Amino acid sequence: MSNANLGAAKAAKNDEFYTQYGDIEAEMNAYYEFDKNVFKDKTILCPCDDPEWSNFTRYFASNFERFGLKKLISTSYAKSAGSRKATAFETSSPLYDPDKHGVCGKVFVLEGDKDGNKHVDVDDIRFQGYLNGDGDFRSEEVTKLRDEADIIVTNPPFSLFREFLKWIRDGKKQFVIVGNKNAITYKEVFPLLKDNEMWLGPGFPEGNAYFRIAKDTVREFASGVYDESTGLVKFRNVGWFTNIDHGLRHTILKLDTMAHNLKFNKKLKRKFENAYGDVSKYPHYDNYDAIEVPFTECIPSDYDGVMGVPISFMDKYNPDQFEILGMDGNDYADELGIKEIGEKWVRMYRTAGGTGHITANMHSLVLIGNGAGITVYKRILIRKRPPEPVPEQAQDN
Repeated sequence: MSNANLGAAKAAKNDEFYTQYGDIEAEMNAYYEFDKNVFKDKTILCPCDDPEWSNFTRYFASNFERFGLKKLISTSYAKSAGSRKATAFETSSPLYDPDKHGVCGKVFVLEGDKDGNKHVDVDDIRFQGYLNGDGDFRSEEVTKLRDEADIIVTNPPFSLFREFLKWIRDGKKQFVIVGNKNAITYKEVFPLLKDNEMWLGPGFPEGNAYFRIAKDTVREFASGVYDESTGLVKFRNVGWFTNIDHGLRHTILKLDTMAHNLKFNKKLKRKFENAYGDVSKYPHYDNYDAIEVPFTECIPSDYDGVMGVPISFMDKYNPDQFEILGMDGNDYADELGIKEIGEKWVRMYRTAGGTGHITANMHSLVLIGNGAGITVYKRILIRKRPPEPVPEQAQDN
């Protein structure tokens, strides 16, 4: 899905996108395969996830015994599209109150076999009652449930990602949540990634995420984004954010040498030829001592200096292989020594037809190519970690 569509969703506060069961299964299996005890004896909270339509609740209910869960708590938000119609979980309960349905949030709990079939599944979920408020995650009631839980798993509204992440971290909880990958650049988010307090999960297949939306919330999407036959919306810039470890995070990114990339990588050669008119070297930033690496797969294996890489690098980031130094822009300018763009570069940029809000005192990373000033989208500044020293005894052997 284009960033314009994500922006429209944010502006309209119409960003309820329901995650598919298979995507949840693939993601959670990655954590489970890395650590079979990751969910054992844990209480999981799925906020704003009514079990009638939430695949998060249904997935953890179906895997309650396999994971050895202690408890599953789900809440629903009264003002969400999914909560407008009363569900069987609610109406079949003696606690059902039609007057509270449309204004109060709801709590659903799964703690074990309740129907006597000696198996725990979705049918054992119980409607525990209504909240006094509408079920907003920021409410005192839902915050109390957060404090009871060990792990928070859900797909929060994209427009509230910053607030939701802060809410989780205020509770010092483990989490796996869906978010727009542009959140990597947020000043509230990037420091957590830099300091390895949070990272990206394994992600959606081939980088494409398909979400279901309520029919009465369908709006105009770009061509190929919304499939009316399936009711699914396609996102291309969405991922999982987590502080739970997984195997992909420790996979060594295989790299080629600088010379090999420059000689054989057609995409890189085309990029350098068109933008800089020089395919013999990686371009160097005009206002900072680092090279520009436009594609993660083109990080040179034999370069030990600082490199600027796209935010998509975070999908492949291995903290044992690389060190994150910061990001271009004002937030890390003093710490890293990123210079101001300067009047000379601005004149070159404007003379070549460059537009947009660019001023000489900005600290964004810039380059010069073909006699013109060139800007790049946000870059993460990284450096390879040196290899661990081999113990002396191992050397002797």
